[in-house]
Amino acid sequence: MVEDDATIADFVSKGLAEAGHVVDVASDGERGAELALKGGYDAAIVDVMLPRLDGLALIDRIRARGVSTPVLILSARRTVDDRVTGLQAGGDDYLTKPFAFAELLARLQALVRRSTGQTEPTRLSLADLSLDLLSRRAERASQAIDLRPREYSLLEYLLRNQGRVLTKTMILSHVWGYNFDPGTNVVDVLVSRLREKIDRDFEPKLLHTVRGVGYVLKAG
Repeated sequence: MVEDDATIADFVSKGLAEAGHVVDVASDGERGAELALKGGYDAAIVDVMLPRLDGLALIDRIRARGVSTPVLILSARRTVDDRVTGLQAGGDDYLTKPFAFAELLARLQALVRRSTGQTEPTRLSLADLSLDLLSRRAERASQAIDLRPREYSLLEYLLRNQGRVLTKTMILSHVWGYNFDPGTNVVDVLVSRLREKIDRDFEPKLLHTVRGVGYVLKAG
């Protein structure tokens, strides 16, 4: 990851580590290019505005040297022209700031799958609860469940980590992104809304509170 904003770099690298990735971080474009040219990376996350060497010049340099590592560009620039410029420079995907970690992780995983030819299940499930990742449709006991975008993101995160206790900070980071207030109660509110939809009328209860720690999705 090449990012000069220490807050974003720390937030993303910790999140990726929690997701099972090993991450190297560079705070300027020259160092980022050095790391990329050494090879061996599944993917690169590159900010556009960087000291010493900007992100687009970095991508241009490594592409000229034959490095085909998939690159996800991060940028505060939001216009269509900016995205087109980034992709034409050799980037493989473009994500604007601020962003939710869940989206960054999903885009990164998609880049790695495309570059390696891997496939990923299109459905996540636990007991009689299922989530179709293509149609974004949730069901329990064959009954459709209407989810708002953040409810969907939370359910997907819980299903991908079923049986694992997720702290409120982890959920905040994945669903809301790095611009969150750790003292807020939005996680409790969101979990309550999701529990109402997936557990109220069904057995067994799947979404459990681990007091003082966080939440876990498990059967029984």
